Amino acid sequence: MINTRSHYLREWLRSPRVEILSGIVVALALIPEAIGFSVVAGVDPKVGLYASVLIACVIAFTGGRPAMISAATASTAVLMVGIVREHGLQYLFAATILMGVFQIIAGILKLGRVMRFVSQSVMTGFVNALAILIFLAQLPQLTGVSSTTYGLIALGLLVIYGFPYVTKAIPAPLVAIAVLTVLTAALHLHVRTVADLGQLPSALPSFGMPHVPLTLETLRIIAPVALTLAAVGLLESLLTAQIVDDMTDTPSDKSRECMGQGVANMASALFGGMGGCAMIGQSVINVSSGGRGRLSTFVAGAVLLILLVIFQRVLAVVPVAALTAVMIMVSINTFSWSSLKRLRTNPLPSTIVMLSTVAVVVATGDLSKGVLVGVILSGVFFAGKVSRLSPITSSLSADGTVRTYVVQGQIFFASAGTFADSIDVTEPVDTLIIDVSQSHFWDISAIGALDRVVLKARQHNKRVEVIGLNAASATMVERFAVHDKDGAAALARH
Repeated sequence: MINTRSHYLREWLRSPRVEILSGIVVALALIPEAIGFSVVAGVDPKVGLYASVLIACVIAFTGGRPAMISAATASTAVLMVGIVREHGLQYLFAATILMGVFQIIAGILKLGRVMRFVSQSVMTGFVNALAILIFLAQLPQLTGVSSTTYGLIALGLLVIYGFPYVTKAIPAPLVAIAVLTVLTAALHLHVRTVADLGQLPSALPSFGMPHVPLTLETLRIIAPVALTLAAVGLLESLLTAQIVDDMTDTPSDKSRECMGQGVANMASALFGGMGGCAMIGQSVINVSSGGRGRLSTFVAGAVLLILLVIFQRVLAVVPVAALTAVMIMVSINTFSWSSLKRLRTNPLPSTIVMLSTVAVVVATGDLSKGVLVGVILSGVFFAGKVSRLSPITSSLSADGTVRTYVVQGQIFFASAGTFADSIDVTEPVDTLIIDVSQSHFWDISAIGALDRVVLKARQHNKRVEVIGLNAASATMVERFAVHDKDGAAALARH
């Protein structure tokens, strides 16, 4: 307990200056997206901004992945449109609370372990697709704008990539935002500012329960939405956590992250915010700026609130071009450029999985659909690979009465048919010996195939012996085989 407590404190106290500066950069980067996601969901901008404040502050305490940034996101916002349009904002708040409950349950059940089934090819596709989406989201700020805006964006990128050669004591994105803001104000440049994105809230969020009737009808309305929000939110959060794990070479507690996301979303809804999840773009900004602990995440939410309530006038004059430059940097840094070089050397199935994940995400704008397609393709290719049994060899005894089959490889649902078809039960011999000492029976499909072979052989008046069952396979036969219940134990002994 003491070690756990001291470890938690270290996650808060490491490099406070770097953590605070990194959090400030993230706070500024959260603003345009929080407002944009509010518009996507069909709610007032303050709903997205309050959500970003609350989720970031709460997840800093409850989450399982230090330095990861969670807030209002596009992947959850698109799922909210229907319930807001048909039932109103209060039902969205109720659904978000239930979303949090589902996520807490997922954490208790340790469903975060499902990340083990996401292959590296899917992860790479997820990262590359997200980098493309981040860049595409900046296109409205890059089309139909003045040459001055392009100049500011170029200057911002120059500062972001050039300032680290001067010093790394201050995050380069923060310097770029400051330089472009001062330059815009001093020269009275006519460019879009944060104030043009939408009305900013000027008051603290207030506590309040959703004003919905506590009936089964309400549950029927909000439960499907809440379950979908919970699933998509956890999927994106766990994938982002894995990416931050890789970037920082540190582990995270996925089950705790599930529960932390749930608590954060419940808090957001109780204070007038929408639901959200981890944000890979802002998480990359945080890590790239030096953030490694919980303080940077908390500072991001707290500074965002301070900017909205106290320094609203200063925030209002920040040019959108500065934030666009930061997000372009995030897009460039997020994309796995090395994966392009590996396209020619990686196995074809891995390449197909990665490219399919990217294509589906970019085409639909839905990260969860792309990951789902990638996982399914990975499973199909894996099943196809392991289902290829080594050639089943056979030999005939000298007197021509006994045929012995030697089976090698894994026998499960995908290879069971091949196994059964490879054994000729019609051959005119007295005895069939099936040697499975070099194979393994994985599931009831495999046991069913063995049943079919044995029962068909008996119909042709043949004696069948199954030898070489390992302990696990023998247990499966004892429990599920129907061809010889009385002799199952004898089979296990061979």
